Amino acid sequence: MAIPLAGLRGPGLWGVPAPGEMLVVGAAAAAPGQPRPIGPTMTRPLPLEDFRFGIEHEFAVAREGRFCDPATTPFADLQAVVDELPLHPEDYPGLRVGDLGVKRKRWYIEGFERFDPHGRYLRTEPKGFEIRTPICASLDEAIATLQADTARWQQVAERHGFRPLRTALNPSRSEYVPEPPLNEWELANRRSPEERTAHIPMVTFGPDLNLSHPALTTAETIDIGQRLTAASPFIVPFSFSSPFADGGAWGGLSRRTHLRTGPRPAVLVHVGSDDDVIPSSPTLTDRARLPAEVGRIEFKAFDCVSDPELYRALGTLLLGLALDTTPAARAVVPDAGLHRRAAFAGFEDAAIADGAAAALRAARAALPAEMAAHLELLAAMLRDRRTPAHAMLETRRSTGSLLAAIS
Repeated sequence: MAIPLAGLRGPGLWGVPAPGEMLVVGAAAAAPGQPRPIGPTMTRPLPLEDFRFGIEHEFAVAREGRFCDPATTPFADLQAVVDELPLHPEDYPGLRVGDLGVKRKRWYIEGFERFDPHGRYLRTEPKGFEIRTPICASLDEAIATLQADTARWQQVAERHGFRPLRTALNPSRSEYVPEPPLNEWELANRRSPEERTAHIPMVTFGPDLNLSHPALTTAETIDIGQRLTAASPFIVPFSFSSPFADGGAWGGLSRRTHLRTGPRPAVLVHVGSDDDVIPSSPTLTDRARLPAEVGRIEFKAFDCVSDPELYRALGTLLLGLALDTTPAARAVVPDAGLHRRAAFAGFEDAAIADGAAAALRAARAALPAEMAAHLELLAAMLRDRRTPAHAMLETRRSTGSLLAAIS
């Protein structure tokens, strides 16, 4: 249900569009078609030491000066890197392997799976790599684990001629078209909103930042997911890293955000029962596939992140917003229009900058001072009205090289 938010500006209300605009809100506990009131959620302290974190770091690569995608690089060439990396049996069952067993390690190839008309697996068309951490006892542990596993990947990848890139979008092709076209079996088995839009992430790159807490109820977990969904257009500019598309400057700061968020979710919450799933498109809640996934909140809307300190700042921001007890907007699905506004102008858009500032205030107030200090990196970006995309554009202008700008 749409409700006007004009006149609702004020301390603690992060995630507010410009006056007169509308925001879709809702919650599992609301009656069908009725919004949940804007208001506080968390009324009890949660021990910070009991939060759990994980990072799924997705990134593109280049080889011999060429961007690697299905048109330039066979799956086997990328898989050869993964084959040389170790298996960590202790990670399971906390990490999902998948029906095809592709995700057997912390490192694996992201891509588009193709099947024959009888449903038999044929191949994966590759788009890049993912490095995922196991479930970690702190954000610092998750970042340290990711750094160590990235270093292991780099040692092997360099021998195969690959190097990582920091772009959140394929800068040469902003559309993936399956070839040959999907057959009847493939079309019939794309049932969820995410399966039906699986062509979009074939040209985009961005992390999942995951958090959970054993004391959160299902309703509280879903509510955090709704609040982060509403906050998403105001906080994603901190990560913007896709200012290039189709071989040149796109004209904005995040072509990825403009393309994906709205058709695809900003947040995904894994629940333990079908009764807790909220029907929506894109998906906000889904049935966990593993017991270890129950209660996990995945923030999916950030652009590709290449800096560990930015990961620390963004993870701290999400934690602070999860702990926030001040009134906040909710949304079951991301506001595509606001995300597109943010994608073009970033913090130069006053409404986006105001929402980002309010999010930082709310997170800072909810966190201990030593943790809140990690937000200063984001506060400086907001003061300067800059995103990572600005530096990428400047590198392109100074060097004339698109590859240098995304490396």
